[in-house]
Amino acid sequence: MPLDDGALHVSQDGPRDAPALLLVHGSASSSRSWNPMVPLLTGAHRVIRIDLLGHGRSAKPADRSYAIPDQARRAGAALDRLGVERAVVVGHSSGGTVVTALAEERPDLVTALALVNTGPGLSAFIAPPESAAIDPSQWPPTDEQLRLFASTAFSRAGYRIPEELLDDVRAMTHHTLTATMLATRSYLEQRALPSRLSVLGKPLLVVFGEDDRRWRSSSAAEYRAVPGAQVELLPGLGHSPLLEDPPRTAAPLLAFAAMHE
Repeated sequence: MPLDDGALHVSQDGPRDAPALLLVHGSASSSRSWNPMVPLLTGAHRVIRIDLLGHGRSAKPADRSYAIPDQARRAGAALDRLGVERAVVVGHSSGGTVVTALAEERPDLVTALALVNTGPGLSAFIAPPESAAIDPSQWPPTDEQLRLFASTAFSRAGYRIPEELLDDVRAMTHHTLTATMLATRSYLEQRALPSRLSVLGKPLLVVFGEDDRRWRSSSAAEYRAVPGAQVELLPGLGHSPLLEDPPRTAAPLLAFAAMHE
């Protein structure tokens, strides 16, 4: 889908006349991170996935803004192009900041929000071990570096990171990787998510893998400050429950979407 800032890769699954469900991936990932979830969601939804600018199969320009409001604006423009007037929006990890910004920018478009393992603020962030850091002078990273970098995104014993998700990191430039991560930090520094969401008046679901190694799962309780927020903890799962256990992750999403679409 060509936009002014560059082309976005968009996937659609399910009946075109069903209620729209937008899925937004996190940093250093892509819409393919939702692949295991899609068959569980398409029975009653038009599932739309977008590779954010700088990620996956979308353009990766060096001269464009990767600020969270700009990423949200592009997601809204994509929904407009698809003729979507209302949608339940779901974000994983930093994708939760994008859907929050989309609700701020386009309250007419967003019916309800669901955040999956999205930290409410920077105080909830767990700094990665030095061994998981990627040296910018060694780009693209080696397979071993990539697996160490991605390892904190998963906690289920024996889980093997899908190769296509590692390919998504390889396909990024160092600029787009660092710019998108800094953009998330900047957005959270300006205002924590519960504070942003409290004034929106939108239904909110928060799903958190209890063994998250990137964001403290206990921080999910901070979202209870949002009136009517529903918080679901998933024991035995980590930062990426959508990949580690798709059925357990889909269950609360489906129930939430059915109530608010």
